Amino acid sequence: MRQFFHIDFIKKAPIFFGISLGIMLVCLLINIFVFPTRIDIQFTGGTIVKYSYSGDLTEKEVSDKAQAATKDMISFTFSENLLPADSNSHLVSLEFTGAKAISVDELDTITKAMQEAFPDSNFKVEESSSVDASKGANFFYKCLAAVLLASVLIIAYIAIRFKKIGGLTAGCMAVAALVHDLIIVYFAFTMFRMSLDDNFIAVVLMVLGYSVNDTIVIYDRIRENRRKMGPKVSIKEVANASMNQCLVRTICTTITTLVAIGAVLVLSLVYNIDSMISFALPMMIGLISGCYSSICIAVPLWVLTIDPSLVFSRTAPAKTAE
Repeated sequence: MRQFFHIDFIKKAPIFFGISLGIMLVCLLINIFVFPTRIDIQFTGGTIVKYSYSGDLTEKEVSDKAQAATKDMISFTFSENLLPADSNSHLVSLEFTGAKAISVDELDTITKAMQEAFPDSNFKVEESSSVDASKGANFFYKCLAAVLLASVLIIAYIAIRFKKIGGLTAGCMAVAALVHDLIIVYFAFTMFRMSLDDNFIAVVLMVLGYSVNDTIVIYDRIRENRRKMGPKVSIKEVANASMNQCLVRTICTTITTLVAIGAVLVLSLVYNIDSMISFALPMMIGLISGCYSSICIAVPLWVLTIDPSLVFSRTAPAKTAE
């Protein structure tokens, strides 16, 4: 495979680790003090009702009237309806945060209260969804089990396929890089004020798939280069050569996927499709993180487990491959 770059990734590994830790630390502080995590009713249980209305009503007027119609605590999300046929209407989502599904009678009471308070605004229910709290928790545990099972299978696959280069260690370091991507995806949902729902699990699993695929390609190149270069070439040189050879391929694959997901995001923004926005935007961020972690995190961590001096010491003698 032709090598277009000659970047010493292993030498720069501490910088890459520092960048990742810095980003995660900043995001964690923002998550704690500015934007706390929002969990969708799919996991916690509860009800979301989306109303459409027209006119120049203020958000406070709408929220005060809706809250006065029920004893349950409600959180509100306002947005504009960007569909051409309803370009002059507005949307408000009512999320009942008491972790209980409201009854049909309660929903009718709120709807009638809104229609009586604003008779000229054409208040109507666009959609509603309810989830029992126990079912929401059960769904969350199943999603978590799916992610854990995927991680275990990834480690097992890499351990078997790349046993000549320390497959078990390589698999564990690949999953460590995937944890990095999972955290970045989580913070993407938090920063953009998106609730953690089934889209979060879907994005995580897709990003894990793309990221581990890039990592496996690099491991495969390392295995081939180790055989071709011979035992006298250091592990550091083999790893750097392999990452440089795969760099163009990894970047091109990521850009191609970003273009496709970007098209979905643009259409979702134009037509105000919240469910697709909460999938496409974190997915794009996760793909960028996966491209970065495959090269700058996974392989340097693997080299670190073989000989830490190759990563943290510039003057240490190079260790040769056995």
